[in-house]
Amino acid sequence: MMKKQHCLYDAKIADGFPVTVKYIFCFVLFMKVLVSGAAGFIGSWVSKALAERGDEVYCVDNINDYYDVRLKYSRLHCLGIDLMEGEEEIPNDEIRQSSSFSKLRFLRMSIEEKPLLDYLFATEHFDIVVNLAAQVGVRYSITHPYTYMQSNLVGFLNILEACRFHNVKKLVFASSSSVYGLNAKKPYSEDDMVGTPVSLYAVSKRSNELMAHSYSKLYGLQTIGLRYFTVYGPWGRPDMAPMLFATALRDGKPIKVFNDGNMLRDFTYVDDIVEGTIRAIDYDLKPEYCPNGIACRIYNIGCGHPVRLLDFIAELEMTYGKQAQKEFLPMQLGDVCQTYADTTRLEKEMGYRPHWALHDGIAEFVKWFDSEDNPLKAS
Repeated sequence: MMKKQHCLYDAKIADGFPVTVKYIFCFVLFMKVLVSGAAGFIGSWVSKALAERGDEVYCVDNINDYYDVRLKYSRLHCLGIDLMEGEEEIPNDEIRQSSSFSKLRFLRMSIEEKPLLDYLFATEHFDIVVNLAAQVGVRYSITHPYTYMQSNLVGFLNILEACRFHNVKKLVFASSSSVYGLNAKKPYSEDDMVGTPVSLYAVSKRSNELMAHSYSKLYGLQTIGLRYFTVYGPWGRPDMAPMLFATALRDGKPIKVFNDGNMLRDFTYVDDIVEGTIRAIDYDLKPEYCPNGIACRIYNIGCGHPVRLLDFIAELEMTYGKQAQKEFLPMQLGDVCQTYADTTRLEKEMGYRPHWALHDGIAEFVKWFDSEDNPLKAS
């Protein structure tokens, strides 16, 4: 028998759109949620948050080797998913029950495997799908373009088709701040033009948004795309600046600072990202409050306070109590000079507020980075 959980969101309506949102105390049934990309940085934290509140969570991930898989298995360990004795990896297509959460399971698979994905949807009957599976990384897309098309376009199409044919109510999916490309207006608003991408990764994420819009129009599927801004925190990605900087500082190696230090990023602590994602999962996106009556909406999730990379490095230096060596380099292909999130829409419609200051977030990140929980500590 399904239990009851906490709250959805209530909105006052003005001019046809939700403008003020607050938590209300109400009762709804626990959901059955598919989270793809569950061994990833954001995916593992979202899966844990859903499981902790009592939702039934089915996690999938292909555990590819884009970066060190020890980090991915460490995240899965936090979900109660572990390797068996003598195993070096979880076999493909094998279901694992979590030892920490009675209603969380894991299956190693790729969303590009359409027959298996269709079978999973047909047998599990998901209420909501959270697609966080994707080939990530802006710079990697310069050298591996076909990888992005296969995972981020074909895989995403498979998710949409499975939602369409198996009566899924809503799809929440990861987009990216990279879609803003050469947009010179700051801060970035969801209504800004996004026709000047500077990487194939950005193209793939914008394509996902357009694909979702068409499925919302054609088939009535609720879709919410989340444009994540630079996320950092414990169990973060080793190819992103916070991990790269901390590793270089720890090992006494130069930190590579691109564009001669004239870079700003809207660093957002992972707890704020997870909170915003959970709000999107719970939010009832009514067509009558959406443009053109189509239940499709895009939201920025960021901190809204861009930080110079040199200031981010300075916070790391202060936390470690040591000076970093810096190697100043020109701008790299696919990069943009600044990211800056306007989160007004998410704040008004879902009550989102980022809470983590950079100083506190870096302190938590470094605490984890130097702990035995970090499987890459000795690398």
